[in-house]
Amino acid sequence: MTQPLTFAVPKGRILDEALPVMARGGVVPESAFHDKKDRSLSFASEDGTMRIIRVRAFDVATFVAFGAAQVGIVGSDVIEEFDYSELYAPVDLGIGACRLSVAEPAEANEHSAGIASHMRVATKYPNITSRWFEQQGVQAECVKLNGAMELAPSLGLAGRIVDLVSTGSTLKSNGLVEKETIMQISARLIVNRAALKTDPRVSELVERFRKVASES
Repeated sequence: MTQPLTFAVPKGRILDEALPVMARGGVVPESAFHDKKDRSLSFASEDGTMRIIRVRAFDVATFVAFGAAQVGIVGSDVIEEFDYSELYAPVDLGIGACRLSVAEPAEANEHSAGIASHMRVATKYPNITSRWFEQQGVQAECVKLNGAMELAPSLGLAGRIVDLVSTGSTLKSNGLVEKETIMQISARLIVNRAALKTDPRVSELVERFRKVASES
């Protein structure tokens, strides 16, 4: 009996936008998926051809890269941070738009005389951050945080942060200003390269999502 494909989706902000796109691509989770009280991480699709797992965004990339899931949806920030050779991102879904930016305290911005040659930066994205600052000729010491990034400057943990920005209101309410944009972000369909080559169901899914993206 053929094993169902495993489709990994991220918890959080992208998921609400992803579900209608998935439905247009023929991937509809069973009703239990929408039950807020259900703590399960794995669900069947409505038609029974797929297993849909709901995990943290960073874990979507890992599950797909290592072949535990064949297909997934994740932000381009996560793809860039991990840079897994086994990940292929063939479709920009045009959802989950935001940007990854450098921010610092507003008062530092007023009196800043330029970028120092060495600085400490709080971020969930140490690889992207260190690469970007290196390109600016700056050695960045990255402090890895998984949340509450905006607190780091006021508590003396780091002079700047690198984080996702949508409206900028969270930065403003924490006394921070956006300094520079590192990259624009959107959600992508990702697939495992080996699965794409060996399982025709994966390439069929890619084509379905390409069609959905082109129509939106």
